[in-house]
Amino acid sequence: MPKLRGEAFWRETLRSAHYVVAPMVDQSELAWRLLSRRHGAQLCYTPMLHAQVFLRDANYRRENLYGEACPEDRPLIVQFCANDPEVFVQAALLAQDYCDAIDLNLGCPQMIAKRGHYGAFLQEEWDLLQRMILLANEKLSVPITCKIRVFPDIDKTVKYAQMLEKAGCQLLTVHGRTKEQKGPLAGVASWEHIQAVRKAVNIPVFANGNIQCLSDVEECIRKTGVHGVMSAEGNLHNPALFEGRNPLVWEMAEEYLEIVRKYPCPLSYVRAHLFKLWHHTLQVHQQLREELAKVKTLEGIVDVNRELKLRCQEEIANQKEGEKPKEGLPFFHWICQPYIRPGPKERCKENGDSGTEKGVRGKRALEEEEDGNSELLSKNKQKKKLRNPNKTFDPSLKPKYAKCDQCGNPKGNKCVFNMCRGCCKKRAFKETADCPGHGLLFKTKYEKSLSWQHSQRGIQTPEISQRGDTEVGETAVLKETGDS
Repeated sequence: MPKLRGEAFWRETLRSAHYVVAPMVDQSELAWRLLSRRHGAQLCYTPMLHAQVFLRDANYRRENLYGEACPEDRPLIVQFCANDPEVFVQAALLAQDYCDAIDLNLGCPQMIAKRGHYGAFLQEEWDLLQRMILLANEKLSVPITCKIRVFPDIDKTVKYAQMLEKAGCQLLTVHGRTKEQKGPLAGVASWEHIQAVRKAVNIPVFANGNIQCLSDVEECIRKTGVHGVMSAEGNLHNPALFEGRNPLVWEMAEEYLEIVRKYPCPLSYVRAHLFKLWHHTLQVHQQLREELAKVKTLEGIVDVNRELKLRCQEEIANQKEGEKPKEGLPFFHWICQPYIRPGPKERCKENGDSGTEKGVRGKRALEEEEDGNSELLSKNKQKKKLRNPNKTFDPSLKPKYAKCDQCGNPKGNKCVFNMCRGCCKKRAFKETADCPGHGLLFKTKYEKSLSWQHSQRGIQTPEISQRGDTEVGETAVLKETGDS
């Protein structure tokens, strides 16, 4: 059967999906996808998977994709981050039988993507992206799709999208923010950019950004003309977003926990989901927030969830007539609802800081510092600075490491193969070679083993000879005495 393309792929394989759950690291696992599908989602993505790790690690493949087969979990798109055409395609070939399409992540803006050189930090390398998509389009039996962020300039964003379409991309998801718009600096996504891309390409387009409720979805489709709308944070705080409902938090939490019992996942994923679902309630019941953070079993999480439910039901029972939600929320805190991420100034107030003297900021601080803004330091770096006042965090002064010939990680300075330790160990083992730079002595140990074996044979030979002579002597004595 020929591979479907463009509109036909969206209409027949993806069943004309309008409501899409985004790929989210450690958050769009099978259990969450099934919950979202029960409440209106028509298409889901896997969490972002690392192509290099997926290719080399069988456990990683099993945990993230090869687990229990679930017919309900279709249509499904598997997303990879990668920066090497061959690695990307080889990983995709291992995944293609378990999904309906392979997506290349060109939208991740986090520092880990910058260090690994993937996601949104590939958006200037058009030649590389063309080679990756061309090869994938040629080799895979399923379509290749892409998720991108926009450039500040609309015209450049349009040319970028057209380049990806020409290379073989069959569906494009456009997140209407630049790679600099993240965390407290996220701001509003530009639907104008998305609309321009939709008009300029002939393949289906999904929009991502500014989606908090079903009316946002409908407005986005109307204004941009896209085929579907993708939600990440909106979906995490309200899995029934695409149904247009705002259910009680404990209803969604209990349903999710029941699915987790059938389709287990790491406890960290479950805890993170409950932190999102109960976000507003945990601002009120801080003690239970701490308990949820510390609990180490699924049953423990179920117990905290039950206690949160009881606290909320007690509040409902004591509620006065005409009472309105506090903290400016549209609904009471026990109802699933959007979470508006605070800006930088609001975040300072949340943390209890009136200014920026202390420099106490969230986890995004590290990313901003490494991008060149070193006026304020994260807590961790402040501690390092106290221990060593002369320490600098200027990225321009950091040593530049040569890359491993095999995987791109920093190589060992004295490695005989010009590789990182992991790749060097595999090669040295395969070739029975030594690498003193990494302290790997496979050849030396093998030769010592052979030498020891030879020495053991040499020790055993005289013993046998001596035992033989003794036996001959004893036989002679016996004959002389007449005993047999």
